[in-house]
Amino acid sequence: MNSDNSGQLRVAAIPSRRRFLQTSVLGAAGAAVYPALAAGRVLPAEPAQAARASTSFELTEVTIRELQEKMRSGEVTAHALAEKYLARIEAMDKRGPAINSVIELNPDALSIADGLDKERKQNKLRGPMHGIPVLIKDNIDTADRMATTAGSLAMIGSKPLKDSFVVQRLRAAGAVILGKANLSEWANIRSSHSTSGWSGRGGLTRNPYVLDRNACGSSSGSGAAVSANLCAIAIGTETDGSIVCPSSANGIVGIKPTVGLVSRAGIIPISHTQDGAGPMARTVTDAAILLGALTGVDPEDTATAGSQGKSFIDYTRYLDPKGLQGAKIGVVRKYFGFNDAVDALMNTAIDAIRRAGATIVDPAEIETIGKFDDTELTVFMYELKADLNAYLARLGPSAPVHTLKDIIEFNDKNRDKEMPYFGQDLFLKAEAKGPLTEKEYLEALAKNQQLSRKEGIDAVMDKFQLDALIAPTGNPAWDTDLVNGDHVTGGSSTAAAVAGYPNINVPAGEVFGLPVGISFFGRAWSEPALIKFAYAFEQATKFRKPPQFLPKLELKA
Repeated sequence: MNSDNSGQLRVAAIPSRRRFLQTSVLGAAGAAVYPALAAGRVLPAEPAQAARASTSFELTEVTIRELQEKMRSGEVTAHALAEKYLARIEAMDKRGPAINSVIELNPDALSIADGLDKERKQNKLRGPMHGIPVLIKDNIDTADRMATTAGSLAMIGSKPLKDSFVVQRLRAAGAVILGKANLSEWANIRSSHSTSGWSGRGGLTRNPYVLDRNACGSSSGSGAAVSANLCAIAIGTETDGSIVCPSSANGIVGIKPTVGLVSRAGIIPISHTQDGAGPMARTVTDAAILLGALTGVDPEDTATAGSQGKSFIDYTRYLDPKGLQGAKIGVVRKYFGFNDAVDALMNTAIDAIRRAGATIVDPAEIETIGKFDDTELTVFMYELKADLNAYLARLGPSAPVHTLKDIIEFNDKNRDKEMPYFGQDLFLKAEAKGPLTEKEYLEALAKNQQLSRKEGIDAVMDKFQLDALIAPTGNPAWDTDLVNGDHVTGGSSTAAAVAGYPNINVPAGEVFGLPVGISFFGRAWSEPALIKFAYAFEQATKFRKPPQFLPKLELKA
């Protein structure tokens, strides 16, 4: 695999990495998605119209704490908030610029909000998430009237037996789940020639800054929806880059936690050694609030045992505007050089970090970068087959498909709907793999962990006594190209992803009006420190700008 450290799964010459369905599978693309958009034919609103719609929304850029104050004062209720966001989705996602970030709405959202309003009147508040509207990625199980499909028509009719741990925690915290967000189908693991943000069930998600640009993936809908103010916050998932890349491309904050900090039970998997769910929000504060609601040891995910004593239910305690004072931050220059304008933004960001009181070590290179790209893909192929088959088996006999092989056969039989633009070469490679006891897998996994951890991130942090590492998260959003697939030129997600270590994207400015993020990453369980640094950087720079929903980028030749 040639990853180019973008977090988009790629092989060979390509750099790495309307309503809910109400008809049969054969009619699915006409009922579950915006049909014309799925075919790439929806025309966006005129720029002035889209801009007016964006700025006229009364909850534009409103934070969780501001929403709580509005509910506390009686200005709005949880029901009213849900209604306002649902109306926003109708106006901006289904019509208007037609971002297409929401694959399905929760028919129970308003009744859930009513229950939470009743609790508020009885002074039974569950915490800072009480009544807050959230979208979750469509690979996260909900045992309700919504589907969980990973964007695939093969999964229509799948009924999880219970909520995922993440959804259990959200419900317990008082969140109002508005619906499911679109994604790169199967979290971008089906094909090495895929287009991020496209799924057979959901069609194509657009970037709200410039609509013909890509929203990155695989948490494309989560990133675009948060940025477009279609929800207060969202949940994404990442195996390599799938939270931080769409966060960067959509100008928001994304936290990819240490593997095991947030349970993966009930999430359609790729890799049990790298998968994780995390917050996507417009501010570091909102992301920190949401992260605290998600943590906890889950017997159904043994990796969470490692979080005992290392996780918190309140990460807002680490929000210090002076948090960079005295910190020692390393610059991973090997992740630079793919775009001159991005390099210039990053150098400006480094100056801001230095002015905020940090000591900069530049360069602070991870010497093993690029040495575990091929073995990362090898691990993915083995674990995808084993983990996905295990997930499907837990769904029981009523599941529409039972194995990866069944999915491959479904895709072949429904090629016109499932594979109109790209195929399933990675699925085929995974299906050809044997059990997790095979030598090839065990050696690849051991190599990945050695090179990304002990000889990678840990080594450079030990060498320079660093508190965190920084690098550009990725390139500005590329033109969406359903013919040729993604055009990824660079990024920095892979080292932290393979190591299973935390990574936080924060907006760091714009290139030609397209957002670019900076990544703060470091050792396992270092979320408190990373949140402190990310918040201090955010407060010192305030780079986040709401999108303008431009139809295309106007560049002077």
